[in-house]
Amino acid sequence: MPTSDPFTTPEDATSSPVTASPAAALRSSLTVDLAEVAAHPDSPVTADFAANPDLRRLLTADDASVWTIGGLGLIGFGRAANVVVTGDDRFTGARAWWDELTAGLSIVDPLSRSATGPVAFGAFAFARTSTAASGLVLPELVIGHDHDGAWVTLVSTAPELTIADVAEAWNRLVPTVLPAGAPEALAPDADTTSGPGSDPDSRSGSNPHAVEDEAAARTWCASVEEGVQLIRDGQLEKLVLARAVTVQGDGQPLDLTRALRRLAADYDTCWTYCVRIADHEDRHADTLFGATPERLVRVLDGTLHARVLAGTLDRASAPEGIPGSEWARRNLFEDPKQRAEHEFAIGSLLGSVAAYTEEVESSTDPFVLELPNVWHLASDVSADLTPGPDGTVPSALELVEAVHPTAAVCGTPTHEAAEAIARLEGLDRGLYAGPVGWLDSRHNGDFGIALRGGVRRTEDTAQVYAGCGVVEASVPAEELAETRAKLRPVLNALGVTPRS
Repeated sequence: MPTSDPFTTPEDATSSPVTASPAAALRSSLTVDLAEVAAHPDSPVTADFAANPDLRRLLTADDASVWTIGGLGLIGFGRAANVVVTGDDRFTGARAWWDELTAGLSIVDPLSRSATGPVAFGAFAFARTSTAASGLVLPELVIGHDHDGAWVTLVSTAPELTIADVAEAWNRLVPTVLPAGAPEALAPDADTTSGPGSDPDSRSGSNPHAVEDEAAARTWCASVEEGVQLIRDGQLEKLVLARAVTVQGDGQPLDLTRALRRLAADYDTCWTYCVRIADHEDRHADTLFGATPERLVRVLDGTLHARVLAGTLDRASAPEGIPGSEWARRNLFEDPKQRAEHEFAIGSLLGSVAAYTEEVESSTDPFVLELPNVWHLASDVSADLTPGPDGTVPSALELVEAVHPTAAVCGTPTHEAAEAIARLEGLDRGLYAGPVGWLDSRHNGDFGIALRGGVRRTEDTAQVYAGCGVVEASVPAEELAETRAKLRPVLNALGVTPRS
């Protein structure tokens, strides 16, 4: 049974408006192996890309839908249909729209595995009271790549499709393919001689800057202190507080394609994501992007997978003379604050999925996840989903609704933590810390938590977000420093000059 959204009570809950683009004209979907597309005489797909289909080579359009990790995943081009949902039933409304749309399609999919066939990219607001547009987007063309190979899916208003139609759509929708090479070379305008912490201004002629309000930072620290007091008073066990920083392009457009390439190259063990739900006239508006290390829910042929992160160390704070991995393990595993924060997050997830499975497998002990900017305590969780009376297992989107929000982004107890967030943060998180990912027509899907990212508001402005877990031992100044460490990846990727 899905957990209730903690931001409202039954008395003040509102219905979920649903706005869908006209999709009734869509009639067919065709999936073909990438090698078959490349072999077609009119195909723009080169033999080089067919042999090395690293999806990071397709990060060349700032309005593409993206879900990729280490070159695997999905990238969508064009927009065949979309649905915008808000309010109480945003997940249910999106799921009903998707089921109706796919039921009306003639789907030809000889590969017939997870993520082949029609695929929708989705993003959902953290809170049901948010005014941000949640929903799903069905791209016209999707290129996929997993450990078994690569494929292309086209959806169309035509009653039947051929490989020639797929080749034509690729030629029309995919701007270009980057040259093959090491991940660093996939961002050709990047300074590939240095790492993620290098000065990004050397990579671009533009000079975007972050506008961090120091008064707002002090107010946020006071909110952390108030959160600590709530925990000491026994009202909460854990609280997650987030803050936002504005990035301005200094009169130049923000280069989102470069940012995505930089994130995908530097953080190749994270899921790089990008999706724009609402169909604005301004195609730059309200584009969610980032690279999250945290998988919320993956449903693959009746099995659930998740990765839980809680507990963070800034790699820049490691002392000299001690191997970084040793220092991280000691300070994450032996620090009661870090372990307590992680246990709250694990307990939150396990409680949410209990109604959907008879047995859950989790790492006996968490492990240290090493990223270029931070170390995290992490645990992987898996479970076989219990079929319902009709023999089917719940869809990925139903599981997303059940587990969101976890203690990793909200707190414990959930309802009380959410009320404190609404009172103390002073912002609408929008899509930040909400679910982001994809859903196929078989109800498989992969959703992460929209962390380490932001929302491009206009062509030259964006808001980037970071949060941290507050427990009884939290120190406001240290938590502020943690948010700055978490902001670094996306600020660097956007070309913002690092703080001194």
